[in-house]
This record gives sequence, C-alpha cells and structure tokens, in this order.
Amino acid sequence: MFSTTVFLQGLPLLLHAALATIGISLTGLLIGFFVAIGVCAARLSPKRWARMFGGAYVFFFRGVPMLVQLLLVYYLLPFAGINVSPIVAAISAVSLCSASYIAEILRGGFLSIPPGHLEAARILGLSPLDMLRRILVPQAFRLTLPSLVNEMVLLIKASSLISVVGVAELTRTAQNIAASTYRPLEAYVAAGLIYFVICGTLALVAHAAEYRLQHA
Repeated sequence: MFSTTVFLQGLPLLLHAALATIGISLTGLLIGFFVAIGVCAARLSPKRWARMFGGAYVFFFRGVPMLVQLLLVYYLLPFAGINVSPIVAAISAVSLCSASYIAEILRGGFLSIPPGHLEAARILGLSPLDMLRRILVPQAFRLTLPSLVNEMVLLIKASSLISVVGVAELTRTAQNIAASTYRPLEAYVAAGLIYFVICGTLALVAHAAEYRLQHA
C-alpha cells in the first residue's frame, strides 16, 4: 500500500533538491540564451563561414542526446586538464544544449520581424549592435515567448539527466530516498508532483506575461 508517512517524510529533502534543479536549469537557460544569440547571429550572417559554424553547432547539439553531452563535458574537461565540479559541468552541458534550441527559436523570430523595422533603424543610423540590442532581440523575444517557455519547461524536465554526474537534484534525491526506504513509489510520486508544480507554475506565469505583452 501507498505509505503517506514515507511520502511526507521525503518531501523536505525533495523540495530542497528541487531548488538545485531550478537553479541549474535557469542558470543554464540564461547562459544558453546569450550563447544562442551569438549562434543565431552566425546562422543569419551573410558570411558563409559563420553560417557553416552556426549550422554545425545546431546540428551537433540537437543531434547528440543531452545525456551523452553531459557525460562528454563531465569527462572531457578533466581529460583536457580542466577540473570542475559536477554542478559546473552540468550547467555547462545544459547551457550548450539549450543554446542550440533557443538559437533556432530566435532565428524564427528574427525572420518574422518586418523588414521595414530594420530599414527604419538603418535610416536612423543605428549600429548593428544597437539594432540587435534594441530592435531584433526585444521583438524576437516577444514573438517567440511561447516557444521559449516551452523550451524552459522541457529543460527543467530534462535536467533529471544531470543525476548521472552526481548532482543531488530532484531525480537523484528521489532515487536516494527510494533506495534507503525501499519505497520507490512514494519517492517518485512526490518527485513527479514537484516537477508538475514547477512546470505548471512556469506555464501559468508565461501565459500571463504573454497576455500582457499582447495587450500592452
């Protein structure tokens, strides 16, 4: 039978671990967003070598499973003489992986911006950097907000994979509780509910932000 006692006893540990999950996911998403801007700029560049670099980046990180990317970063960095903690390795892998998806989302947003806006910016004498910072990125962000939120939710769920490198996030903590109590059902039900609350809250907040942007 389902043990409510085990379920409730495990919640404090799981909630603490959920903070690590959220922290790693959001940090990886933030870093990945800035990396994605560079990758997206390369994908849209008139220079062939830049487009090839951006295309190769997206092709690799979208074509290789995130689990393999985590293991590569975790074991490749020490092999190259760079010793980092499991959390740093996890954030690095999450950032590089998320950047490939966000870059394609932003590229779609940039291509949706009316050409007249860019022509007006050129007439005003804005530099390419100012155009990117004041016109392209804000409009692309507004156009792609639903897709970016969806990527954020997927990233939080995919963050369960970082348990393989020893990070005590939500899934790893649930595994430890299941192993110590011999009650896996209670541990994984609790973890599933926490994931549901996190992702559901993000979706609701994003929906409210999207509504405000559309009616601003």
